[in-house]
Amino acid sequence: MLQYIVLLGALISLILTCVYARDVLKGDVKPNKITWFMWSVAPLIGTAAALSSGVTWAVLPVFMAGFSPLVVFIASFINKKSYWKITKPDLLCGALSVIALVIWYLTDNADYAILFSILSDGLAGLPTVIKSWKYPETENAFPYVGGLASTATAFFAIKTWNFASLAFPIYLIFIDGIIAAFLIYRKKKNNLPSR
Repeated sequence: MLQYIVLLGALISLILTCVYARDVLKGDVKPNKITWFMWSVAPLIGTAAALSSGVTWAVLPVFMAGFSPLVVFIASFINKKSYWKITKPDLLCGALSVIALVIWYLTDNADYAILFSILSDGLAGLPTVIKSWKYPETENAFPYVGGLASTATAFFAIKTWNFASLAFPIYLIFIDGIIAAFLIYRKKKNNLPSR
């Protein structure tokens, strides 16, 4: 029965990602390509590591946290108006993100894979966290709210409460929560459309 809750969370995440991807295609939002690419890579690696540690249905939200950004990343190449300029700090965060993944690869440990995937994901997401605060008009809160809903369902499906099953979902709630809160607060404060 619990897997249905996880599937419902994944469906919500997918629907809200499609809304965001539509906004990317229309040029209404401008995703940071480095962030969205790394946001796809790190959770997919985290998913593989969690599966290798025996995590089952609880890993679906982590998978969706990788698949959904991949959809957005691909959509960002279709509409050239949806491009967000890449700055030196973006490149630095992307490079540090890649270094974290290389360190994980060299350690060959599932828990390290998850830890360094989280570190990689967080560093890749830092430019979008900053952009959400400074330029909320370039973002849409939908995928982050969807990420919160999807990730929260993981806790219903966890059978073994350990680092492998808890770390990525807790991190995803943290990062999605910060970005969603920034966007909702800043858009309300600046009287911007809530899209």
